[in-house]
Amino acid sequence: MASNQPKEAQALLVEVEEEEVGVEKMHDHDDNLLLYQPVSPSSQCIHTSILSLCIIAIAESEIPINLSKILATLNDDLLRVNSRFSSIVVTDHKGLQWWKKVEVDVKDHVVVPSFPSGLSQETYTQHFKNYLSNIAQDQLPEKQPLWEMHVFMYPTSENTAGTLVFKMHHALGDGYSIMGALFSCLKRADDPSLPLTFPSSSGSSKSESLSSSGDQLMMKVGLKKMVRFVSGFWNSAAGFAWSVLQSTLLEDDQTVIRSGTPGVEFMPIDVTSVAFSLDHIRQVKSKVGGTVNDVVVGIVFYGTHLYSQAVAVDKTTTPSRTSNSRRTALVLLNTRMINGYRSLEDMIEKDLWGNHFSFIHLSIPSYSTSTDQEKVDPLSFILKAKKTIKRNRNSMSIYLNSALLRLVGSIKGPEAISQYVHSTMRNTSMAISNLAGPVEKMVIAEHPISNIYFMVSGCPQSLLCTILSYMGKLTLVMTTERGFIDSQLLASCMKEAFKKIFEEACGKDIVDGTNSSY
Repeated sequence: MASNQPKEAQALLVEVEEEEVGVEKMHDHDDNLLLYQPVSPSSQCIHTSILSLCIIAIAESEIPINLSKILATLNDDLLRVNSRFSSIVVTDHKGLQWWKKVEVDVKDHVVVPSFPSGLSQETYTQHFKNYLSNIAQDQLPEKQPLWEMHVFMYPTSENTAGTLVFKMHHALGDGYSIMGALFSCLKRADDPSLPLTFPSSSGSSKSESLSSSGDQLMMKVGLKKMVRFVSGFWNSAAGFAWSVLQSTLLEDDQTVIRSGTPGVEFMPIDVTSVAFSLDHIRQVKSKVGGTVNDVVVGIVFYGTHLYSQAVAVDKTTTPSRTSNSRRTALVLLNTRMINGYRSLEDMIEKDLWGNHFSFIHLSIPSYSTSTDQEKVDPLSFILKAKKTIKRNRNSMSIYLNSALLRLVGSIKGPEAISQYVHSTMRNTSMAISNLAGPVEKMVIAEHPISNIYFMVSGCPQSLLCTILSYMGKLTLVMTTERGFIDSQLLASCMKEAFKKIFEEACGKDIVDGTNSSY
């Protein structure tokens, strides 16, 4: 295979054999070698002809966008976040990828679409939805760093006079890294000198009663540790085996949320969002226990169930797509042993930047159309999700999955990892990714941000759910296969799901609990 890489990089390859992130055996005697850094296996596997993923973050501005101010912020803040934002990917004669440092003109990465003036907000909203779908399907240019920003200069709601769309290739980093980079460009509206704060993700824990004697307490603690060890060992083995089977041999049924169409990642999409009050989410959490993530996953599962039932009303729907069937969700997890975001300095110093994620498989509760819907407990969807997530969190299966990917990559190369990850996603019915956003209102280049949310493009699935909290509101974005999933009906079912869950848990109706963003 002919090398596409300059001679300097080929010389570097002789001297640098490690592929791990952060390994830099650069040599001061040759400045050209400082231009190259190895692309980690986890980043290579999502930047291939088999699988190419992008993270798209959308920030809604309350005022008309001043492009010159935005460009200055990109140049001053974004480019300093990480050298990957000013590097392109090159491939050597062994097929390994490298980050090559290049000169960057931010204007080359900014796209400003033009639409007729004087249109209604509803018309501009439809234009934006179509535009978002189009850029999600487009590939990023390989001859420049793998990011771009689209500036939509038109109002789409009373609180949105313009919209910034950041499209970043997943090879640059995972959601934690990318959103952390964007948050570094954003400042607190009340006091830019203060750091952004994020909601706590820690759950409550009960301390051991002190009424027991010392010996009794030690015996209880020892017994709990033993049970926890045995349980953790079993959960790790079972969870890892189940994950491997799901990624290789087992495949979900074709249902109303999974078409199973080959190449679905290249098909047009619809993007719909629903917003929930974070306070209401926490009220449900306090009633059922667990975490905010457990509640959110339960809402998605119950909303999917209601959507399946609604579609089943259509007499043209085949029984195989609405009856009790195999449905699995792929839940993405951050494998960093930390809570919350860190400063850019900490992320770089402690090697937190990059793709540090794994996944767990969750069975989506499914009921046949003949089941009496009054007997279906809305809270059961949360409790089942909570139980499975806790079991996997307390096991080593998510880390074994990461180790397996590294092993496959070391033996067969990044293309094999890419094929494995693609198969893992393709065999499931949906993916869910949840991130915590700032508590305070933010501004970027003096533009107040009314809302911020994200999505992921390039996934070989008919349904993808991404969640981000901001200013006490949690936005659920549903990316769906156009023409197969009724995105508006699905959004309505998600709203109805939370309404019923809240009423069941808290015994009262929601007041201003949800609203659809668009």
